Amino acid sequence: MYISWHHWLFVFTAIFHLIASLRENKILPPLGKLFDINGKKVHLYIKGEGKATVILDHSLGGIEGYFLIDEIAKITRVCIYDRPGYGWSQSSNKSRCSEVIVQELNLLLTKAKIEPPYILVGDSFGSYNMRLYAHKFPDKVKGIILTDGLHEAGMLNMPVMVKAVKYLFTSGFIMSIFGSLLGLIRLMGTIGLFELIKPELKQFDFKQRQRVKRSFYNHNHWLTMARELIDLNKSGRQLKAADNLGDLPIISIKSKSYFKPSVLMILLPLKTINKLRNKIHCNLGLLSKNYTEIPANNSSHFVWIDEPEIIIQAIKKIALSHDKLL
Repeated sequence: MYISWHHWLFVFTAIFHLIASLRENKILPPLGKLFDINGKKVHLYIKGEGKATVILDHSLGGIEGYFLIDEIAKITRVCIYDRPGYGWSQSSNKSRCSEVIVQELNLLLTKAKIEPPYILVGDSFGSYNMRLYAHKFPDKVKGIILTDGLHEAGMLNMPVMVKAVKYLFTSGFIMSIFGSLLGLIRLMGTIGLFELIKPELKQFDFKQRQRVKRSFYNHNHWLTMARELIDLNKSGRQLKAADNLGDLPIISIKSKSYFKPSVLMILLPLKTINKLRNKIHCNLGLLSKNYTEIPANNSSHFVWIDEPEIIIQAIKKIALSHDKLL
């Protein structure tokens, strides 16, 4: 029976993925501790010291906080956690909407005995979760930093073309579940394709990149991305209750464009996407009387990778202003 070369490639990548996964568990163990949250192990890493604690919540599918945790820890104490399904955290069978995620986060911080006040940092979808947390637990929060945050007014009323892009991404995440199971995602990461697509990743050292990549090699990562995206409208409806945060300090970092123009993005409706994004940022500006917007003029939506220094400066600003009030 003849077996074609691409079948052999699938067999090779699957075996390579299995062996590499077993080795990875030894050379890249969890940085922090695992806590039992609703019967699942959730990873939390704490670093640094300070009067206020920075809580990082990532974008949909991202665990980009690992790139900056060392720098943030020089300012104050910082906690980074992997939402269930990402990084070193086990997947959850509960809905992946903001309401559930906020409940999980609060339980995690309580179990880990991380005392407030908190400075919440939410990237993209993480901005939903941080806003809802501040609404539910206002006495615990001293400030929020949003990096290209979302607002439900725009997200729940997307133009048809943007909805099509959303469905395209959802289908891509579902396809990537199988790609990761076959080891193809790991192969792409091993040959440096991630850095080819996003050269800015090279500013971070090899081990930092490996910690982030290992999550993308796991099929649960892509499954969780798809589930969070499917639940995105549900999360948006939950955020309607968090539309007035009084005079809570909020710093919102706005990228120049959602995607950087390139050959890969030529088929996407970039003007329509950016028009929606501008509307989103206008709505974010109404959340608090103490709101500041900072432009990230050299960034796409991935500010954490394109201009991480802007995020560090924003954290310093809120941390220092908090210290002066004590």
